[in-house]
Amino acid sequence: MALNLYHMPLSAPCQSVRLLAKAMNLHLNLVYLDLMKAEHMKPEFLKLNPQHVIPTLVDNDFVLWESRAILIYLCEKYGKNDKFYPRDPKKRAVVNQRLYFDMGTLYARFAEYYYPAIFQNQSFNEELFKKLEEAFEFLEIYLGQGAYVAGDKLTVADFCVLASVTTMKEAAGIDFSKYPNIERWYAQLSEEVSGLDEVCVQGAQEMKPFFDAAKKPAAAEEQ
Repeated sequence: MALNLYHMPLSAPCQSVRLLAKAMNLHLNLVYLDLMKAEHMKPEFLKLNPQHVIPTLVDNDFVLWESRAILIYLCEKYGKNDKFYPRDPKKRAVVNQRLYFDMGTLYARFAEYYYPAIFQNQSFNEELFKKLEEAFEFLEIYLGQGAYVAGDKLTVADFCVLASVTTMKEAAGIDFSKYPNIERWYAQLSEEVSGLDEVCVQGAQEMKPFFDAAKKPAAAEEQ
């Protein structure tokens, strides 16, 4: 078995795949792809993935991208049981919903607020931050319904959301203290999930200077 993962350490979606692989005792051959140097646009990578995004998983002759799809694939192909991705249709549906929530609401709203300021030098839009806070409130409700993101057991949805929230906390400096369920869950998974510091926190620290640089002009204007 040869599993190659094209990734950048600072990417939360890439981190989620690495966390799951660690939990499943799957060895990933990590292939560093520097998007800042446009390495994702090289012909050899475009051959693998015409959409040129990371993470990209290469499993022998099979290529897959989009982190949530990769998480499910690894569970379905290499999972010895349904520990992280339940077989029960209703439980699986909730896990899928939370994965879509992270992709289309939580992480999407985070990116919509921060990334124009970070990568395009635009001003922060406070209306978009209100939408992000609404996403936090949704997550707070979910975590009030069970110990984990999708119920009472750790699933791929937790690995996905954990990587997102770690970036929000450690890179962007978002304070979650008014969301006690999120705080409780994060503290719990900090103890429970192997590799959180090594994979997510260190990756977020690589991302932090981008957020700090984007905040400085706004802070200067307030003085």
